[in-house]
This record gives sequence, structure tokens and C-alpha cells, in this order.
Amino acid sequence: MEYVSTRGSAPALDFEGVTLAGLASDGGLYLPREWPRFTEAEIRDLRGLAYWQVAVRVMQPFVGDSLSESELTAICREVYGEPFAHAAVTPLVQLDDRHWLLELFHGPTLAFKDVALQLLGRLFETFLERRGERLTIVGATSGDTGSAAIRAVAGLERVEIFMLHPKGRVSEVQRRQMTTVRAPNVHNLAIEGSFDDAQAHVKRMFGDPAVNEPLRLGAVNSINWARLMAQVVYYFYSAVQLGAPDRSVAYSVPTGNFGDVFAGYVAQRMGLPVERLVVATNVNDILVRALTRGDYSASGVTPTITPSMDIQVSSNFERLLFDCGGRDGAAMAQQMAGFAKTRAMQLTNAQAEGAARLFLGLSADQDATARAIQWAHQAAGQIIDPHTAVGLSAAREATAAGEVDPAVPMVTLATAHPAKFREAVERAIGVRPNLPPRVGDLFGREESVTELSGDYEAARDFVLEHALAREAKA
Repeated sequence: MEYVSTRGSAPALDFEGVTLAGLASDGGLYLPREWPRFTEAEIRDLRGLAYWQVAVRVMQPFVGDSLSESELTAICREVYGEPFAHAAVTPLVQLDDRHWLLELFHGPTLAFKDVALQLLGRLFETFLERRGERLTIVGATSGDTGSAAIRAVAGLERVEIFMLHPKGRVSEVQRRQMTTVRAPNVHNLAIEGSFDDAQAHVKRMFGDPAVNEPLRLGAVNSINWARLMAQVVYYFYSAVQLGAPDRSVAYSVPTGNFGDVFAGYVAQRMGLPVERLVVATNVNDILVRALTRGDYSASGVTPTITPSMDIQVSSNFERLLFDCGGRDGAAMAQQMAGFAKTRAMQLTNAQAEGAARLFLGLSADQDATARAIQWAHQAAGQIIDPHTAVGLSAAREATAAGEVDPAVPMVTLATAHPAKFREAVERAIGVRPNLPPRVGDLFGREESVTELSGDYEAARDFVLEHALAREAKA
């Protein structure tokens, strides 16, 4: 399997190369040169398999020659075993005759990011050991990516991780899950500003010779193809339980950076009968505006009770625009260069029409989010977090409006455990969800975090100083 950049000028790489590179050298994102396709019989054969078995079959075409089937099998059996508290890894829960939840929060940090990042940590370890190299991971998080990534690589000898988060804009549980991990290769940086500012710093470091020449940089955000690939698995795993390929399935995905919902697009391109993908956002609705009006224009970020979605620049949207727009790397590079200057972009007709065939954009404000939490609790006895509630609100709106065939089950991705956002949940239903025992004494642990200004130079200099010092000792 060969991978190409959305901006056309970076060298094509194999799976091992894109996993370690993260962002392409031309600033683009990697995608497979062509999509693998599963037959209906191959999809049907996934029924009854354990999660790790489905993972091997779905990911093998993307891995190519970078891992043998036995190597991939060993990694998947380990990753999708003990780290997850539920034997099904991502179990389905029925809410009523139309709606289901796909619970993605049974991993060690109680968020959907674990499903991919537990795998990514093992891939890093495997490939770096093979090459005898070290990797400096620089990432930005709006809440859940940081803790999942840190948990996945903490203590690895060949990896140094620097995780930037917007100061005061993540929940206390999210912050503590990052800052209480005490490992010499882990650095938590709280910066002034928004997630978009943190993400911009990370992207700039990948293009800054002062950083990427002395250090080998790697990415754990969903710009890393390997992470996105792992998320494709739970679409297949859930769909076959609901009757695929003999029955279509629709999904509502709470999203900010567009990675989780783009994984559903990949599954559909591979042959999974996905009827509709609802892109569910909060009031920071750049994706809804792009999908409904073709207007991809960034404005200020509004803080909400769903901080992981408080994003205005959705990195993975570029992958969709590239694929729907004819895979013209030069045109994509020009389009993104214009966006970088003006913070505004109009989708081409091909991009807008291609996206409209599968995607529906809907947003939920905080009142609608609270009502969804209340409905899940009263009608189905389920306690859900506010991000999941944004997805459920959009799912119910889409089905009520007839956007999804009544015979098609609607699955909302439950992206985080409700205890990660217990204040918002308690305000909505008067119940304060408890953290699972497996999280341990989170609030009794000492935190370690460095606060930085919002300037790029402050983040860059910190990364260089500490990463080079560790390399000198290695």
C-alpha cells in the first residue's frame, strides 16, 4: 500500500513511513493512493468475530508489507485485550427502535481516542525498534487525545512526547489524566489561547527546519493516518452486528477535527453500506456551514460544555476535500494556502457535491445538548456525556426530519465516559456520574504541567530544549 499527500509534492510513503511521519513534508495529509474494497461476502464473514479479529482484517490492506499478518495479529490481540474494560471493546447499546449508542469509552482513559492510540503506541514501538531510531511526538489536544496519547507512549524508551492543551479549556478530569502521568518522556504544556492555536503551533513545528531537522517529529493527532485507520474498524464491527452488508447503517458522529467521522467515510469507500454520516457539532459549527453552504470560514472559538469540539479549523476535512475534489494535489495546496491567509474558503462544486452524497451537517447548542442528555436518561436509562449528547441530538433531528430511511438503524458514537464531564451531566439530570474504579485515585495524584504563553516561539523553544537534552542522554 502506497500513500500520497493531499498537497501533491511530498514523496509517497509506505505504511511504516506515514505512521512515523504523521504530517507530510509539504504540509498535507497522507491518504492511500487507492481505497481497498471489500466484497459483500468478505464483510459478511466479519460477523461473530472478536474485535481484534475484525481489526486485523480491516487494517491488513492498509498495512501492506510493513507488518506481516502474524505481526499485526499479535499487536491487535494485545492492544484490544487487557487495556479495555469491556470484552467487546466497543459495545452497542440500544436506546429505542431507531437509535443505538456505540460505546467507545471503555479504554484506559475513558475516551474513543484509546481505540486508536493504544494501537499507535505499539506501532511506534515496533517501527522505531526495527530502525534503531527515536521519535519526538508533538501533539495538540482539545481534551481527550492528550491523555490517550500520553497513556499509550508513557515510559517508551525511544519516544518523547510534548502535548499542548489550551489552558483552562479542558475539563478537570481531562487535564488530570494528562498531568498526573509521571514518566520522564512525558511533557504537558498548557498554552494561552484555544485548541486551534495549539494545533497551529504543532503544524508549524512540522514545517520549521529549526525543529524538524535536529528532531524526528511524529504525530498522534488524527492527522496521523495510522490513528485514523484504527477508527475505521469500529464502523465495520458495529455495522455487521446490525445486519451489514445486507442492511445499511447510519451514524451520527460528534466531531471537531473531522477524524472520527472521516473514518466512517473510509469504511463506506471500502464497501461498508453506510447510508448517512451525520456530522454533529456544537455552536462552533464551521463544518456544518461548509457542508450546508460550502462556506469553510473560521471565526472565533466559543467555549462550551463540549470542549473537545471547540474547534474552528478541522484538519481532517482536507482529506475529504482532496478525495471529493478529484485528488488534485496542486489545486488542494493552492486552496489550503488561500485558507491559511484569509481563514476563509469556498468549496468547489465537486467538493460540495461529493460531500453531500454521504454527509449531513447538524449542530446543537447547549440547551439542545442538555435535552439530549435528559432524553437518554429518561427514555433509555443511559447516562451520556455532553459530546455524545451533541451526536444524539443530531441523530434524533436527522431521523425526525426523514433524512434517514426508517428501516436503517441510526448509531450515535458515544465518544467519552460521562464522568469526564460530570459537572455538565449533573446540571442536566441531577446525577453526578462517578469515575470507574480502573481510573484509580485521579484526584489524589500530583500534577506536572508547564504553562506557556500563546507565542509559537515559547512552545518551539521548550520542545527543542527538552527533546535535545533527552537525545543527548540516550
